Amino acid sequence: MPHDHDHAHLDPASGDRRVSIAIWANALLTVAQIVGGILSGSLALIADALHNFSDMASLVIAFVARKIARRPADERMTFGYGRIEIVAALINYTTLILVGVYLIYEGVMRFIEPSGVQGWTVVVLGAVALAVDSLTAWLTWSMQKGSVNIRALFLHNLSDALASVAVIVGGSLIILYDETWVDPAITIGIALYILYLALTEIGGPIRTLMLGSPPEMDCTAVVDTMRGVKGVVDVHHVHIWQMQEHEAALDCHVVLDDTGWQRIEAIKTTIKDRLRKHGITHSSLEFENIHHAHQEAQLFGHGDAEKVEDAVDEEER
Repeated sequence: MPHDHDHAHLDPASGDRRVSIAIWANALLTVAQIVGGILSGSLALIADALHNFSDMASLVIAFVARKIARRPADERMTFGYGRIEIVAALINYTTLILVGVYLIYEGVMRFIEPSGVQGWTVVVLGAVALAVDSLTAWLTWSMQKGSVNIRALFLHNLSDALASVAVIVGGSLIILYDETWVDPAITIGIALYILYLALTEIGGPIRTLMLGSPPEMDCTAVVDTMRGVKGVVDVHHVHIWQMQEHEAALDCHVVLDDTGWQRIEAIKTTIKDRLRKHGITHSSLEFENIHHAHQEAQLFGHGDAEKVEDAVDEEER
């Protein structure tokens, strides 16, 4: 699995400091925007505040996840704790979806029952929000290339910055033209953008937690690579998954001919070396002699091919 190793490598302490600064900045901004939104009557400002609040919660979750992920493997968690960052990313994207749906509802209700909005309060707090959102996005930008957890945060912050721009524009239109409909319209626009970001990114963490193979990996090519080793007759019961975000793993059964059976250690070394070229750094191989190999075995998964075909036929009927 190809990896991006071009990003800046920050030491854990430096990364934690950046996330901590972002947490405090978003907490103060959230309070200011909620108060300002209530005083000015701006739903868009409150919408942006709720988005910032979800960012603050996401930052806290990510901060804790980073700490937990560094724990070494133990008898309870034999694969280690690295996947906690995937769980954190899933939680963060889910909160984005919930916030987006709620804001659409509130925007529609404000269209039905419009109210006055104080434009200057909206513009001033929108500008403050833009500054804080830009700072937070900058703090997480260099960290997000190597972590789906931090990437979720970065997209939160980026969407916040764009939302703040929209809030400023809306406040300006209210000041200049007294167009109060702009406020709920911008709220719905912010919500739709939030939903777009969350729904396009949430598939990655779900795939990893479902033990899916890395999306960019050609699993058929991996199988062909193993079959191409001299002495290997076939492979079956292949499982390829992501142990953590940047660590792919494989286990499978390898069927050897008589010559290969005499060279098991050499073949195992060759297969593992070739698997590393596909980005698979951890592999568990179980060898079978061709005369005692599992018959009608499924290529991927751990079942029998005949049983799988019968189950499919039954469902089709």
